[in-house]
Amino acid sequence: MSDIQIPSIDNSGSFSAYVAMPDITPAPCIILIQEIFGVNQEMRDKCDELAAQGYIAICPDLFWRMEPGVQLTDKTDEEWQKAFGFFQNFDVDKGIEDLRATAHVFKGHANSNGKIGCIGYCLGGKMAYLMAARGNLDCAVGYYGVGLNELLDEAKDIENPLLLHIAEEDEYVSKDAQAEIKEGLKDHPQVTIHSYAGVNHAFARGQGIHFDEDAANTANQRTAAFLQQNLKQAKAA
Repeated sequence: MSDIQIPSIDNSGSFSAYVAMPDITPAPCIILIQEIFGVNQEMRDKCDELAAQGYIAICPDLFWRMEPGVQLTDKTDEEWQKAFGFFQNFDVDKGIEDLRATAHVFKGHANSNGKIGCIGYCLGGKMAYLMAARGNLDCAVGYYGVGLNELLDEAKDIENPLLLHIAEEDEYVSKDAQAEIKEGLKDHPQVTIHSYAGVNHAFARGQGIHFDEDAANTANQRTAAFLQQNLKQAKAA
């Protein structure tokens, strides 16, 4: 486990990414896309867990243009305010550029088998959806992504499998917005949506204030099967 530097596409500098390597390579790669709290211990732990499952896991610092090295939690009002400030000032298109730069580095990495997917949470869930449309990845997973109902016009560009987890009591995604997302994507052949009753935003954030063990376990098992199918199993001819 280590931090590396990745050059930006626009040549404005480089940004750090936490990398966890599996015991056996070559292996498929998964880009973990941060919440509004930066590349914190939660995201690093998730990378380590994926590495233990046989993946190269990478979590790039998407807030580096505002402040490199952000590592916040959801435990204090001060951290929440700072996190929301980053969220409000975040340049989504530049974030996609940085994710594509990350994918480029690891698709051709010496330890990679060439397969690459992503998993995003919260803000990262939104970015995972956009990477499914714009990133040319093998697959993508989004947990409680925000603002997807405003991005449904991008769905036409999704060509590879996308798995979405929706929290039905999400305070940042209204019931109307959830209905729009489900209706807008219900006939898309590459999109699978699972909805979780009675749970709030960030139900899969370990040690988080809204963590729900049952829902998180169910979602994570579905994600594991999805990744196995799309990144480890050979496609039928």
